[in-house]
Amino acid sequence: MQQVLQNEYMKTRRFLEYAKNFLIRHNLLKEVLAQAVAIIKDTLSCRKKLKIAKYRLNYQMYKLNEMEKLIAENNSHNFLQGKKINHLR
Repeated sequence: MQQVLQNEYMKTRRFLEYAKNFLIRHNLLKEVLAQAVAIIKDTLSCRKKLKIAKYRLNYQMYKLNEMEKLIAENNSHNFLQGKKINHLR
């Protein structure tokens, strides 16, 4: 009976040592604080990222519109071609 109790005591002690070493290696409080700081930084920089995304989107739309204008100018089957001729007259 005493041997069984000693084995259980040693198992519990080893488990507690492993748990302590794990908590030392992976400090949960530090990790939670680091994640909270990262979330706060992301929320504070959200507007800046939104402005950058809007600028990129507007620039891409501008380039798309320019390409469409060029295609429309060089397309002989397009209605814009007739307007050009009328302007030249």
